[in-house]
Amino acid sequence: MAHWRSWRTRHSTAARTLYWTTSVLAAVLVYGALLMPNRIAALEPNRFTRLPAEAILGAALVLALPRRPRMVLAALCGALLGGLTIVNFLDMGFQEYLGRGFNLILDWVLLDDAQAYIQDSMGRTTAIAAAVGAVVLVVLLLVLMALATVRLSNLLVRDTRTATRATLVAGTVWITCATLGLQFNGVPIASDRSAGTLKVQAGRVVDTVRDEAAFQKEAKADQFGNTPADQLVPDLRGKDMIFTFIESYGRSAIEDPGIAPGVDRTLEAGTAALDKAGFHAKSGWLTSATYGGSSWLGHSTSLSGLWIDNQQRYRTVMSSDHLSLTKAFKKTGAWDTVGVMPGVQKGWPEQSFYGLDKVYNAFQMGYKGPKFSWSTMPDQYALEAFQKLEHSKKRDKPLMSEIILTSSHQPWSPIPKMVGWDELGDGSVFGPIQRAGTKPSDILTDSTRSKQEYGKSIQYSVTSLTQWLERYGTDDTVLVFLGDHQPIARVSGNHASRDVPVSIVARDPKVLDKVAGWNWTEGLKPAKNAPVWKMSAFRDRFLTAYGSTPHPSKD
Repeated sequence: MAHWRSWRTRHSTAARTLYWTTSVLAAVLVYGALLMPNRIAALEPNRFTRLPAEAILGAALVLALPRRPRMVLAALCGALLGGLTIVNFLDMGFQEYLGRGFNLILDWVLLDDAQAYIQDSMGRTTAIAAAVGAVVLVVLLLVLMALATVRLSNLLVRDTRTATRATLVAGTVWITCATLGLQFNGVPIASDRSAGTLKVQAGRVVDTVRDEAAFQKEAKADQFGNTPADQLVPDLRGKDMIFTFIESYGRSAIEDPGIAPGVDRTLEAGTAALDKAGFHAKSGWLTSATYGGSSWLGHSTSLSGLWIDNQQRYRTVMSSDHLSLTKAFKKTGAWDTVGVMPGVQKGWPEQSFYGLDKVYNAFQMGYKGPKFSWSTMPDQYALEAFQKLEHSKKRDKPLMSEIILTSSHQPWSPIPKMVGWDELGDGSVFGPIQRAGTKPSDILTDSTRSKQEYGKSIQYSVTSLTQWLERYGTDDTVLVFLGDHQPIARVSGNHASRDVPVSIVARDPKVLDKVAGWNWTEGLKPAKNAPVWKMSAFRDRFLTAYGSTPHPSKD
């Protein structure tokens, strides 16, 4: 300290310049944090031309307190403001990728998934660097914000009379602007942005706690929970049932002008090829419980008949005895059941909820080729592996399968290409294709290219599935396939719906006759005005259409 005082004495001009520079930077940092929005699209200059109420109240408290309590309060308020800034950044990310805000109770676990996604897409080094950078940024933000508020509090008390007058004037101006609703550049001058953030986050916490208790009751009440085995899906007995989810296959793929032309051609070509092979299809829309990611929420919503839009609900239903659509087939005793899950790379206790006798994960299908970013293997290979390992086997019972296709998972780079089905082998044939493809970094910040590559990935997934059905489908094959959610906002836009396509395909005309009353569109492409249901309605509608008798279980 003595050395510092000596330096200030010898270099008074530099010391004053440094003091006021750091004070201005502290003011800019605090002011920006107080007014920061929680959406990327809202980061515009007019958002920072407002008068924050929190700054006025903070100044009043600082001026009223003695030195030690003032320092403690200033540091605590700075740390709190740093925490709110971090939450705003998380909100931005979650809004961009999942179409919703960050939940302080439920969403920390998703940060691990985000790191895994970065590692699979861009490599381990990038993932580690991103994780370390995020930790450093959080610590720096908390420390710098605390130091900034302490610096500003010291500045205020240098001239308490002037600071008090300025605070009173600012308070009067704020009240006047708030009362009269005055605006500047299209936004209200009077701001309580940080207080509003606290209120929103507190509301989310309260709603989450309440929702947990309410959903536990909801999950226990099941329209088909006590239905005897012989009264479940009697009209599908003898059929090989396949339920397939196509990653990120959303309404935008079919209707967005920047994506739709190629996807629509693929759907039309697929419809024609299947028709030639004797298959026919009907298609409609489902509104997904999730957006941009968290695919498991879409899977569980459509198969459970419950609206599962957060991780807490997912955990609750997975640990319950609620009847999933796939488990209904197992309960009959009339089907063997299997899951093909190329995206699963660790233990998967959900197997029990879905009623699957056996599950093939990413390491159990003999694939020796390269990964395609997050996707562990191309969809064409996964479907061929399913054919060899299960579908082609002679058995005493028909087969019910749940298949998750992953090639259309973001970042949509690189994308596999179709090869001859007889050339697939162990997947090594995809090596040159993967090496020749684009890199994730080439498209991540380019919305136009992201749309283009996303569309190509959907075309690839749909083509893989329809060609597999042409090649291996039988008179008893019934395929139900749907998207799990829309792609992220960079591709689908900030105001896209949450609708996804769903199709039922079969050779037996009786199968499609059972859903004639649904008024779905003929073919693989649902019409714009085709019926739209909540995804949670699908299970009960499907079970009812194919002859299941409701026997409710109640809480």
